[in-house]
Amino acid sequence: MDNSSLRERQKERRRARIYSVAIDLFKHGGFQATTATDIAKASNVSRGTFFNYYPYKEAVLLDYGSEVMDRLRDQAETRLAQGIAPLAVLYEVWDALAEENARERDLFPPLAYEVMNPNPERARTAYQALPLSKVIELILRPMHQSGQMRTDLSLQRISNLIADTYLMVALRWSAYGTERPLQEEMRLALSLLLEGAVRRDLVRQ
Repeated sequence: MDNSSLRERQKERRRARIYSVAIDLFKHGGFQATTATDIAKASNVSRGTFFNYYPYKEAVLLDYGSEVMDRLRDQAETRLAQGIAPLAVLYEVWDALAEENARERDLFPPLAYEVMNPNPERARTAYQALPLSKVIELILRPMHQSGQMRTDLSLQRISNLIADTYLMVALRWSAYGTERPLQEEMRLALSLLLEGAVRRDLVRQ
């Protein structure tokens, strides 16, 4: 193994250690209370080294969110390949994401806020790291191709709207809570999106 390959592997291991330590600190001490200095100290690296790997604290959460999205995509692809109906797969993935969010309730708000960061570069980075709309698009594509979905909106736009709804409902639940568990709240929101809120004969065309 040449020196450059060795250095890359060392960097990967260091990043993995920083990530693991940071997530553990976030879960046990709270995201807001945990500083970059805390993470660096617990990871046995300098504060400057931490920022070499993660330019801001929230960037650690983007790695976490990206891992979650990868798991959801794998789940969706597997279930579709098994012949499960797309809408059933969508509800399964929706439930899995809600379960993850409910379990890691303190991590979700700062992660979601990154998607809406006023800094456009950070917001773009977060959006790319958390491609929920792409997972939804993957699931619904068979229905779109078979003509089972409305044609006045693109599949991409429909998927974006569903993903945005998840983000806002889950954020509100994380911040304020409701009488319902998050999974029930999210299923209600998804059903509303898929079925519509008003009787079709009353909707103006």
